[in-house]
Amino acid sequence: MVVILALAVVTVFGIAAVTVGREARRLDAVAPRAVYDLDEAVEYVADRLPPAAQARLTHEEVRTLLRAHMGQMRSKGLQPPVAVDQVQEIVDPVVVDETDAVAYLIGQGERLGVEVADEDVAHVVDAHLAYLDAIGAVGPKADPAEYD
Repeated sequence: MVVILALAVVTVFGIAAVTVGREARRLDAVAPRAVYDLDEAVEYVADRLPPAAQARLTHEEVRTLLRAHMGQMRSKGLQPPVAVDQVQEIVDPVVVDETDAVAYLIGQGERLGVEVADEDVAHVVDAHLAYLDAIGAVGPKADPAEYD
């Protein structure tokens, strides 16, 4: 009876060890899911703007700029169409240039009828990128030598 019990314990332990090992390996290969919440992003960005920019921008203007910025990122392939577990594999690196984002948002702001100073757009982009970094949506820094 003791032999059967010992065999059962060893078998259960073996099955558990294999299962835990397999899942650990699978989860290690999957990128952590970053959850983007627009309301949270608006609050985060608005709270980190300089006081002068906070006085000039409404939360609705910040929201409009953030939506436009996320649209630009999606057009570059930086935002998946659906929230699914993705394998951590960078095939084609995509580099986000803050200057390009600012220029794009200035144009989008004019197109959408949002009157905002260029310097405020730059502050919004900086704070938005900081939010994306805070939620874990930013990958590794690019080596400037590779992309000059």
